[in-house]
Amino acid sequence: MTGLVIVGHGTRSAAGVDQFAALVDRVRRRGDTGDVEGGFIELSRPPLTDAVGALVGRGHRALVALPLVLTGAGHGKGDIPAAMAREQRRHPGLSYRYGRPLGPHPLLHTALEERVDAALAGADRAGTFVALIGRGSTDPDANAEVAKVARLLWEGRGYAGVEPGFISLAEPSVPAVLERLRRLGARRIVVAPYFLFAGVLPDRIVAQSAEFAAAHPDLDVRVAEVIGDCDALADLVRERYAEALGGDIRMNCDTCAYRVLMPGFADKVGRPQRPHDHPDDPVGHHHHHGHDHDHHHQDQGSVAVVGGGPGPDDLITVRAKALLDAADVVVVDRLAPQGLLAGLRPDVLVVDAAKVPRGPSMAQEAINAALVSHAKAGRRVVRLKGGDPYVFGRGHEEVQACVAAGVPVTVVPGVSSAIAAPALAGVPVTHRGVAHDVTVVSGHLPPGHPDSLVDWAALARARGTVVLLMAVDTIAKIAAALIEHGRAPETPVLAVQDAGQPHQRSVPARLDEIGAVAARADIGPPAVFVLGPWSLLRPPGPLTDYSLRAVSGPVTRSSSGSVEAMTPRQAANPTTTIT
Repeated sequence: MTGLVIVGHGTRSAAGVDQFAALVDRVRRRGDTGDVEGGFIELSRPPLTDAVGALVGRGHRALVALPLVLTGAGHGKGDIPAAMAREQRRHPGLSYRYGRPLGPHPLLHTALEERVDAALAGADRAGTFVALIGRGSTDPDANAEVAKVARLLWEGRGYAGVEPGFISLAEPSVPAVLERLRRLGARRIVVAPYFLFAGVLPDRIVAQSAEFAAAHPDLDVRVAEVIGDCDALADLVRERYAEALGGDIRMNCDTCAYRVLMPGFADKVGRPQRPHDHPDDPVGHHHHHGHDHDHHHQDQGSVAVVGGGPGPDDLITVRAKALLDAADVVVVDRLAPQGLLAGLRPDVLVVDAAKVPRGPSMAQEAINAALVSHAKAGRRVVRLKGGDPYVFGRGHEEVQACVAAGVPVTVVPGVSSAIAAPALAGVPVTHRGVAHDVTVVSGHLPPGHPDSLVDWAALARARGTVVLLMAVDTIAKIAAALIEHGRAPETPVLAVQDAGQPHQRSVPARLDEIGAVAARADIGPPAVFVLGPWSLLRPPGPLTDYSLRAVSGPVTRSSSGSVEAMTPRQAANPTTTIT
């Protein structure tokens, strides 16, 4: 039977994630929709890629992808199909049928009716007005669907009236629709969130309703629960699954602003669609300017300070890649994975921060200003840095600048070259019984520099591993200072250049010779120097890493002057003299 992947948008609400998971499990237990998994396109776990990967791993090559959305707006029309297209690239040969949005549907209307009646707790329907509150969209067709559901909820159910409203991006707002009902003579109002699960926006509906009620004590204002995990919703998912399998996919395109030119929405037709963030998303903005009439949620950009890892394109985190895929602006360092830039959308603005050692440099203040200005213009900005942004990356300075300017900012950790470069060269920076500590040090300033904060004497006394970053120009002075303070001259050092790249080089030397050896070998940035007892850990065979070669033993010098790795017999005797 064809597998089913239920696709949600994602939320910061733990309760909403739990309700989504419970629904997926409820559908799975029915047993008539095949193999079932659920995942989110952003914000929440599990991600869609894990859900699809699990189904593919169990042998499925054809799926039904069902968008768990109530209306066909940007997420259902653009974002989820784009996410599934990425899964098809990840799993060649994978095909899928795309289900249609859940609403409008009688099962949903009945569920809404039950939630309203639960809030009424026996009170008379005839004296009750209902405010049906949708999410709100920059797609007028989606907002029209909410108005349609409001009318369908009114028909035949005996309520005094049902009026639609929206919590974001569309009018009327919650206070506006409640005021409209008050002027129509309402004395009892049930606010019904047209939402599947708990989340930040349903919480906001509750808060705004309570605020309005407090200002109008003559009104009886109650808030119903969201639809939530229930049998009716599971039944509807099964029905949409069957429709997709049968090819019966009916979606309204007559008033779809993604296909038809609608007044005020000319920015949609024929344009690449991008994720549409709402106020319950961390980035807190949307891409279509001029249609948000809620003054509390004006278009607002964001900044993500992202660690790109040690260099290879595929050593970046999943979260970082997702942010790059959705970025409007990418401010990039030279040490960030350059290959990732080729995968950006054509309309993405790439700003080169030109942070090149010993070369031209864009002042940090200018970088901070660029991040803030682009975010304040409503753009989603990714600051792509090499390694980890908080390991000698000045990432926190950029975060502080964003916070000071009132710009939403998040940090995505990266794989630091301090750990990755030695590992890719076959060197563990810690190992049981050999090295119980590792110290990561900036070599940007040499020993003795008045601005240096490094205690070189303490480092010389350390028994563990020392990893030096940004030390190409200072390695000789650092080695001399460590030896002066007591570190053994024969301490092995490995210089790893261009870690993870096909042209990675690993050059070994003694501590007292690393300066001369690095200069003779023309070691240049990006390079990492690792020194310490790792020499005792020579692996029995070559490191399996596709095209990378590892040098991971103590070193000796041949009669010709070239640097070579020690033999195992030499390694067993740490006092071996290098001639």
